[in-house]
Amino acid sequence: MKFGVEFVPDTEVRKVTEKVLAAEESGFDFLWITDHYNNRNVYLTLGDAAQHTSEVTLGPGVTNPYLVHPAETASAAATLDELSGGRAVLGIGAGDRSTLAKLGYGWEKPLTRTREAVSVMRRLLNGETVDFEGEFFELSGASLNMEPGDVPIYVGAQGPNMMRMAGRYGDGVLMNASHRRDFEYAVPLIEEGAEESGKSLSDLDVVAYASVSVANDEEAAREAARPVVAFIVAGSPPVVYDRHGIDPEDAERVAGGIGSGDFGAAFGAVTREMLDAFAIYGTPSECADRIAELRKLGVTQVVAGSPIGPDKVEAMNLIGEEVKPSP
Repeated sequence: MKFGVEFVPDTEVRKVTEKVLAAEESGFDFLWITDHYNNRNVYLTLGDAAQHTSEVTLGPGVTNPYLVHPAETASAAATLDELSGGRAVLGIGAGDRSTLAKLGYGWEKPLTRTREAVSVMRRLLNGETVDFEGEFFELSGASLNMEPGDVPIYVGAQGPNMMRMAGRYGDGVLMNASHRRDFEYAVPLIEEGAEESGKSLSDLDVVAYASVSVANDEEAAREAARPVVAFIVAGSPPVVYDRHGIDPEDAERVAGGIGSGDFGAAFGAVTREMLDAFAIYGTPSECADRIAELRKLGVTQVVAGSPIGPDKVEAMNLIGEEVKPSP
């Protein structure tokens, strides 16, 4: 089992890098930086992190194929790999519909667009000169003017078709999920996609990109997770509520509070069932038990996403010392 951590670059880059250094010192294997236009630029942030670290694998978690052409993304990934001495990874997903709408982009055929982008980036990162004619992207004699290293491509997936596609085309699959029920549903689909391309599930890094909150005080860990879980609930479809036995009326109270900007009401409406479904939280031993369940289902990496814990640095230390299993 590998462990990663996610940081949102919503503060000065130097402050993000301070957290990155703490993560590497705590023994994390992967560093994922979120990519949103309204935060610090993901690649500038990753470049600074690369120059201040020596071991952690790092990359965007995740970029999308709408705002940036896949050739530009491949170039950025190859440059990061060169700068970091071969430690780059590339995470890509379909993007957030509401964010793209703010920038005037539709969300047409996200599966096709993501699949085409992955195919183009894979070939460019393999050092090929690419001729490609797809529904969304067209390249004629395109190549990178550098020698790319072996940059793994991880695909963010939620729906069943994207899960199959991720298994077929990706080196890893990033799922925004924390609970065994989600992976009981997803892993067979990922495996099906892998087998379509002649791979097996063991060839993939299956990643639980989870909301994690660790503290020695279980209540403090739970309360730190509550706001994050509220936003997850508000953005989840009814089928997910059904999977976890969440009352749709309870979910509507949370979503209504988020929608009206009454965050206090939204956070207060988060139930224990929601917390258990959408976060790995509690003491180090409680979190370790939840992660052990995921490992049995085929999960090979857990990413500690927001909030990480009431105190991020302390939580990372606890994960490194008490949650992360020994090799």
